[in-house]
Amino acid sequence: MELIQKLKWRYATKKMNPAKAVPQDKVERILEAVRLAPTSSGLQPFEIIVVTNIEVREKIKAIAWGQGQITDCSHLLVFVAWHDYTPERINMMFDLTNDERGFKTEDWEIYRNKLLSSYPQRGAEANFQHAAKQAYIGLGIALIAAAVEEVDSTPMEGFDPDALDAILNLRSRGLRSVLMLPLGYREEGKDWLVNLKKVRRPREKFITEIK
Repeated sequence: MELIQKLKWRYATKKMNPAKAVPQDKVERILEAVRLAPTSSGLQPFEIIVVTNIEVREKIKAIAWGQGQITDCSHLLVFVAWHDYTPERINMMFDLTNDERGFKTEDWEIYRNKLLSSYPQRGAEANFQHAAKQAYIGLGIALIAAAVEEVDSTPMEGFDPDALDAILNLRSRGLRSVLMLPLGYREEGKDWLVNLKKVRRPREKFITEIK
């Protein structure tokens, strides 16, 4: 019930208080929650860039429809995904798993080879789209974690991805931007959305049970 109350409390904050910073320990717990997110085949094909530099955020704001949360927030999380599933990246994650667990299994190595023989051949754009979907899983967890920490957030897709890639020099790292999540605290007196009722479809129009 506490989790449900936190989710009822959260909303897509429209005006954040630039003078109120999110404590670093809260930010770290939100980031750790995202790091623990499930991903397809455990490949973890996305990363987060935390932007606090105000000059960089001003540049991002300019290519993101002037959304004020980008500069008013405390920490701007940029979710970026692998531009492609390469053999090197696939092997990196399988080797990491073997090292961390301290053993190999035949089935695991068969699965590795299955991915190596299929993922790279699909093409970079198909692989990026697949990786980007994994980033959205991370976004969902970030939204929940932020709500638990009583930190406000606003998921954002409204930006020029090519321009953001250039600002953050992502392509040289084999990464592409997917979405952004400003973290901060609402400025209640200046946010038109803060006191409005949260509206969602009723359960009977949202959930279908097949018994």
